[in-house]
Amino acid sequence: MTTMTEASVREFKMPDVGEGLTEAEILKWYVQPGDTVTDGQVVCEVETAKAAVELPIPYDGVVRDVHFPEGTTVDVGTPIIAVDVSGRAAEVAETPAVAETPAAAEPEEQKPQGRQPVLVGYGVAASSTKRRPRKGPEVPAQVASAPIQTVQPELNGHGHGPGQVQDRPLAKPPVRKLAKDLGVDLATVTPSGPDGIITREDVHAAAAPPMAAPEPVPAAPVAAPAPVPTYDTARETRIPVKGVRKATAAAMVGSAFTAPHVTEFVTVDVTRTMKLVEELKQDQEMQGLRVNPLLLIAKALLVAIKRNPDVNASWDEANQEIVRKHYVNLGIAAATPRGLIVPNIKDAHEKTLPQLASALGELVSTAREGKTSPAAMQGGTVTITNVGVFGIDTGTPILNPGESAILAVGAIKLQPWVHKGKVKPRQVTTLALSFDHRLVDGELGSKVLADVAAILEQPKRLITWS
Repeated sequence: MTTMTEASVREFKMPDVGEGLTEAEILKWYVQPGDTVTDGQVVCEVETAKAAVELPIPYDGVVRDVHFPEGTTVDVGTPIIAVDVSGRAAEVAETPAVAETPAAAEPEEQKPQGRQPVLVGYGVAASSTKRRPRKGPEVPAQVASAPIQTVQPELNGHGHGPGQVQDRPLAKPPVRKLAKDLGVDLATVTPSGPDGIITREDVHAAAAPPMAAPEPVPAAPVAAPAPVPTYDTARETRIPVKGVRKATAAAMVGSAFTAPHVTEFVTVDVTRTMKLVEELKQDQEMQGLRVNPLLLIAKALLVAIKRNPDVNASWDEANQEIVRKHYVNLGIAAATPRGLIVPNIKDAHEKTLPQLASALGELVSTAREGKTSPAAMQGGTVTITNVGVFGIDTGTPILNPGESAILAVGAIKLQPWVHKGKVKPRQVTTLALSFDHRLVDGELGSKVLADVAAILEQPKRLITWS
């Protein structure tokens, strides 16, 4: 029987705070055993495969136990903290107490108790299952408490006379009928079900003819155990792969071996774009906003997508369909202490230049603080990765799973360049566009990359083409 003390303890389980996540690492506990918590209070911070997330507790009470220390990776659905909610009468017991009533009284319908969960993984509320009362004559209270015995009628060939009392084998009516059809005496069957109940499998096993003993097989030579590898800890450091790094590795492997990648390159003179960046920094409308080359590159890509909408799509493998998107959720690859993440700007195609600058600034700041939410990294359609900030000329980027294209931007450097028939020092960069060749043909990919390059070379096209 569940005691009141046991019933008053609620186990808070690791929720799925993202989309189909299976585990999370506990980064920090904000409470300890003995602390009082209230509904909605943040009790810990966890790192999923996508981001760091704070978890609120869904009920009031006192912390009884913290099941895992910081740094532990826990599967979704595993209890991580126990809270004593005995102070909340409506949330005390998993099984409601039943008032003392005469034995003949009908049991009242039990109503579900407890707070309904708001996150996946909180578990279910108390059971709302009701049992239909069994019809029959009233039984006096003193008889109801007596042990139940069954009077077994005479069984042919088993020596039990009429009126003889014995334990009757436990089995459901269909199982009893099966035993009768197969000629199996239930008294000789070894039960395997819960509480000693005989199952259909038990009956079939009893009815099956005994198997012949297998012929002895010569024992195979026992192989020597493989030597345990040893490592020089003074010369090597081993780092467990988990969290964002683990998710990134799995996603990149899946993308590289699922989508047929094609990468095209173009080197472009961006001197005029760099001049426009300096002018925008002085613009009153852009004051307080993050204005840099990435802003104009993002805007150029959005304009190129508008001119070539077929590039903004995804591949539905299950239905063998191309899903064309009428919106652009622009992903921006960001390097953080926990690894590479790709949050995206929702409906970036609808934003003005100041709005896009504001969204970029917020995205970068949130990523650096490690506070990017899982929702911010879902639903991307096209991505930009700026490898130029590391002094790299360009690369062959791997697509984000589910996306059609990714644009890599190299370092912008002063280089000799033929301009108006003369060799002059100009600001030059190299762009690389990787795309899914199931969705994007070479012609379409080339048009998109050429449009981005043309806008960055002549930024006035932002006005004429957008």
